[in-house]
Amino acid sequence: MGRSSRFSAEVRERAVRMVSEHASAYTSEWAAICSIAEKIGCGPETLRKWVRRSQRDAGERPGLTTDEGERLKRLERENRELKRANEILRLASAYFAQAELDRPPK
Repeated sequence: MGRSSRFSAEVRERAVRMVSEHASAYTSEWAAICSIAEKIGCGPETLRKWVRRSQRDAGERPGLTTDEGERLKRLERENRELKRANEILRLASAYFAQAELDRPPK
């Protein structure tokens, strides 16, 4: 269900690996990201996001991993659907209860 990307998963993984392997050769991680992003043809901010996601997935950085984020989105979507269904059932129940009260006695 993910979005299509200009870059394959292999290219993204290789770029992230290059940043981690060559970061010590640069003055900062950002300098390494800018240099490597230019070489692979993506924007530095894009590569920075790939690096951060990889760090979260590896447990090197706090935050939700990719799998946890997807699971959270799925559960939130399911929760919205269930709330909507409950509201529909509540309104239908009230409607039929009112119709029962309006019915003439036998």
